[in-house]
Amino acid sequence: MKKIAILGSTGSIGTQTLEIVREQGDIQVVAMAAGNNIALLEKQMREFKPELVSVWDEKRAEELRIQTADLSIRVVSGMEGLLEVATYESSEILVTAIVGMLGIKPTIAAIKAGKKIALANKETLVTAGHIIMPLAKECGVPILPVDSEHSAIFQSLQGAGDNKISKILLTASGGPFRGRKKEDLLNIQVEDALKHPNWEMGRKITIDSSTLVNKGLEVMEAKWLFGVELNQIQVVVHPQSVIHSAVEYQDGAVIAQLGTPDMRLPIQYALYYPERRNLSGKRLDLFEIANLSFERPDTDTFRGLALAYEVMKRGGNVPTAFNAANERAVALFLDRKISYPMITEIIEMCMGECEYIEHPDVDEILQTEALTYELIERKVLGH
Repeated sequence: MKKIAILGSTGSIGTQTLEIVREQGDIQVVAMAAGNNIALLEKQMREFKPELVSVWDEKRAEELRIQTADLSIRVVSGMEGLLEVATYESSEILVTAIVGMLGIKPTIAAIKAGKKIALANKETLVTAGHIIMPLAKECGVPILPVDSEHSAIFQSLQGAGDNKISKILLTASGGPFRGRKKEDLLNIQVEDALKHPNWEMGRKITIDSSTLVNKGLEVMEAKWLFGVELNQIQVVVHPQSVIHSAVEYQDGAVIAQLGTPDMRLPIQYALYYPERRNLSGKRLDLFEIANLSFERPDTDTFRGLALAYEVMKRGGNVPTAFNAANERAVALFLDRKISYPMITEIIEMCMGECEYIEHPDVDEILQTEALTYELIERKVLGH
């Protein structure tokens, strides 16, 4: 019986991970953490019966303790709770599906505790890749990517041996506004941006996909995961979302991973790697698809991707400012406090005002995040 812990059990990746647990029947969830969705978390506790559960707010934790008093499950809270779930002794794999930089400290703790990492929290590598990857190597801990694109690259590298990567082809659907120009984005509403053409995802990542900021974050993550240079990562807009990404080798051969847009596949691959298990759901039918198309990304209209390449060239703590600015800007857009184009405008402003630190430690990363939030409060919201 494989034993796992999950950070972010009530989110999109977390719930799909639990679907796999339910379907396969040979995984035990021994610990889980969630945010504020206490009602769903209680249902998960009653079905999967973990030994440890964490929620962020202590008041919600106490509420949950009362509601689940009939269960023998310990409920903890805060960062201490996340760290306890991440390092829970009996777990073998930590699924990091928590959103934001909140995942950095638990991921580091889990690596030090020797846990395999099934990584769905891209912010961890975007902001702290220079810390995470050397630490994982030192501890002999594998980082197994859960993002569909990074899983596709990882799968395309299987059997590569010592053959070097010439280029990574990182595919993007283009989001719901593909083909539009800057002036077309002025009156975009929340509901418009949440209509992703192919994938079922959480609200923030769906907005990030529409601005192409998500693809920028994925470029940063790919650089750290696969040890390549920025000029070796090419973003390709592929509206059908059939080719999830590909690797070009030095001889010109391109190896790609294809499939239906189902996040359960990369999640399951990370959980059982290198084994491939049967997975329910629709199979890829090439006759049904008939045509696959590819385009260059429009970085003039969708500035998020161009800005991501810029921050990676600058390095240091600038990717943290980029990520933190995007997190706050997307939250403001979802709350209807700013317009859609202002998301990337806020990111660019925060990048420009970031006080540069060449090799930030975890505390300096988190301080940069806090200072970025303060800048937005002051200059955008006038507080």
